[in-house]
Amino acid sequence: MNRTPHAQAPGAARPDSRDVRVRAGPTLLDGELAVPRGAHGIVVFAHGSGSSRRSPRNRAVAVGLGGAGLGTLLFDLLTEEEADNRRNVFDTTLLAHRLSDATSWLRDEPAAEGLPVGYFGASTGAAAALWAAAEPGADIAAVVSRGGRPDMATARLWAVTAPTLLIVGGADDVVLDLNRRAQEHLRCENRLAVVPGATHLFEEPGALETVTELARDWFAGHMPAPGGARAG
Repeated sequence: MNRTPHAQAPGAARPDSRDVRVRAGPTLLDGELAVPRGAHGIVVFAHGSGSSRRSPRNRAVAVGLGGAGLGTLLFDLLTEEEADNRRNVFDTTLLAHRLSDATSWLRDEPAAEGLPVGYFGASTGAAAALWAAAEPGADIAAVVSRGGRPDMATARLWAVTAPTLLIVGGADDVVLDLNRRAQEHLRCENRLAVVPGATHLFEEPGALETVTELARDWFAGHMPAPGGARAG
């Protein structure tokens, strides 16, 4: 399989990206939008606790998705002041609402007009992604969770209709168990992919590349390019 780029430095710019101000209700959040020419879908990232739009792991995945013809939006779920309050960092409902609002903002952007939208959530951000995907009328094409905490959205998992891929490191024992239990609550198309030997942050050689390949294939299968076959 083709290997994707290694994680970028936190401040490194992605190809063909531009800084944006994402409106979430009355709040403006810093973000970075990249939509390659001929994009056939766009993936919105929800970072985990203690992270931001500058997460080197999410940025590396975003580069890989861009190479497959998918647009990406990385943005801060909280302002700097809000992030100083740890209660906000773990408030799944608040973060899910921010993600839903950001998705509405994105759909009004000319560069994303008419494109199907997917969610990529990392750690606690995966709970927000699944919660937002469960909202009535969310119309999310696919969800990918990396080392996620879907258990934090257990009450809403039954309502998720978007095909969902749960990616967990084989050495991340506690989170792997949480994902297996959460998977039992999903009623949508879903899959649990275990990356052998990987820990929570997928820092082992080749682990993040595997995550990127799994995510790329999942999104491409559910947001196919014109003439491509949809996974079924």
